[in-house]
This record gives sequence, structure tokens and C-alpha cells, in this order.
Amino acid sequence: METYRSRTDTHMAVAVVATAAFVGLARRARRGAVTAGEERAFRWLNGLPRFLLAPVWVVMQAGSLAAVGVAAVVAGTRSRSTAAGIGVAGTSVWAFAKAVKRLVRRGRPAQHLHDVSVRGARQTGLGFPSGHAAVATTLAVVGSRLLPARGRWAAFAAAIGVGSARQYVGAHLPLDVAGGVALGMAAGTLTTLVLDGVGGSGAG
Repeated sequence: METYRSRTDTHMAVAVVATAAFVGLARRARRGAVTAGEERAFRWLNGLPRFLLAPVWVVMQAGSLAAVGVAAVVAGTRSRSTAAGIGVAGTSVWAFAKAVKRLVRRGRPAQHLHDVSVRGARQTGLGFPSGHAAVATTLAVVGSRLLPARGRWAAFAAAIGVGSARQYVGAHLPLDVAGGVALGMAAGTLTTLVLDGVGGSGAG
């Protein structure tokens, strides 16, 4: 019981911090300006060689809406409740990110900076937060319930890779990605709290 309480307290703290971080980042993004530090970080990733596009594109799919379905199916072989959590949380965070974009109204990198390398299809719409980063982080957090230690590291590394990939293709600025990660952490942690409360931390 003490272990469960400790885990619950930790998850609550992470959810609160992630939510606060997301709100703060959204306020910062709403100002529209790109700081010198953010531009430097973006240009480093966006300026990487073009031959990386194929592997980067593969990594980027881990944050797509289709990845939610794939992750839910895979999780369903071990835990129906976790599969349901992945499906609901992943889809919800994808839709919520789109709604927030309309409120924050921060543009894509090419709308704020000159000489941006846009690789693949040019992204339409708005920038903050990165839906791909939000989805990938949500899947990593919720999916960690079923993964061994190495699997958890791989899942979070994939989420980080998605955020980097979105900058490489010129779709998002670093602040957009940070907002997506914070949103995914909040959504994923809250989902994990619900799942743990309903059926424990294992299969169910």
C-alpha cells in the first residue's frame, strides 16, 4: 500500500508540474517572438544533412495519430486497460493540441525565421504545441506501465527523437516541442493515475 501511495504521490507531482510548465510555455509562445537561444537550437537541428530525411521520417511516425492505434493494439496483447488508456489519451491529446494551437496562434518556423529548410510536405496551420511531441510523450508515459526498464528508456528516447525530427523537417520550433512534451507528460501521467487506481500497475 505504501508503494502504491508513493507512486501515486509521484505521479500527481509530475502531473502538476507538467501542467504548470505547459501553461507557462503556452503563455510564452503566445507572445510570438523567437529568442536567440531558441533560434540557435532550432537551426542546429534544422541544418543537419538532408540525407537524414528517410530515417528521421520513420522516427517522426512515432508521434502520429496512427501510432496511437498501433501502440494500443500492441498493448492490448498484455493489458486491455492499458490499451484503452493509450487509445483514449493518445487521441485526446492529439485533438487537444489542435485546439490549443488555435488559442495560442504561434506560427510555424518559416513564419518567424528566414532561410528555414522545410523538408517533405510543407506544414500548414499553427505551431504551438507540437502534436507529434505530445502524442509520442503520452504513448511513452502510458506504455511504460507494461515495459521493462530498457523498453521505457527506448520509448522516451523515441519521444525525444520525434521532437527533434519535427524541428529537422522545419515543422516546429523548440518551444513548440517543449510544450508538446509537457502536455504529453501531463496527459500520460494523469492517465496512468487512473489506470493504476482502476486495475493496478500490471496487466488487466
